[in-house]
Amino acid sequence: LFAQVKNMGAEPHYLGIALDTKKSTFEKISQAIAENDVVLLTGGVSMGDFDYVPEVFNDLNIKTKFKSLAIQPGRPTVFGVTENCFLFGLPGNPVSSFVLFEVLVKPFVYQLMGYHFDPVPVKLPMGRTYSREKSARKSLIPVTISKDGCVYPVEYHGSAHIHSYIFADGVVVIEIGETSIEKGDIVDVRQI
Repeated sequence: LFAQVKNMGAEPHYLGIALDTKKSTFEKISQAIAENDVVLLTGGVSMGDFDYVPEVFNDLNIKTKFKSLAIQPGRPTVFGVTENCFLFGLPGNPVSSFVLFEVLVKPFVYQLMGYHFDPVPVKLPMGRTYSREKSARKSLIPVTISKDGCVYPVEYHGSAHIHSYIFADGVVVIEIGETSIEKGDIVDVRQI
């Protein structure tokens, strides 16, 4: 995330890791709000025993705008606002944080900077059929663009599989309710 922020031309400030306590989480978030316009948090946003971010948002009177997205990877994502700060609570899994930064945080921060960020997708055919079992969420699939001009899914085993993105040229979206993209279908590749 630090590198992604720097690549945008923004100035990141790393405040370290909060301990798995409500007090430590409260202190880190309080400090972040006092020192920054936009706060990015990773982890602690779901329903686990040590996931204190939603509770701390409430204690700090942060207005939570949403706390879950119908997207994969990245369902447990929280967004809140204060009078002077915007807060994104991203999942702790590295792929989820990376991808949600690209599709959610980056356009938002660019807008704050006065720049309308609207990446133009590359339209290419799928090189092979891709299918999934569950279709209740929008899914962002890492893909590579081959020399044959086709798009191929990268071997990917879930949101902790960050090294799969080393080989990815972009992502392709499978919308809610869709279970497959057929070989030859023209897809929009969002480069990352």
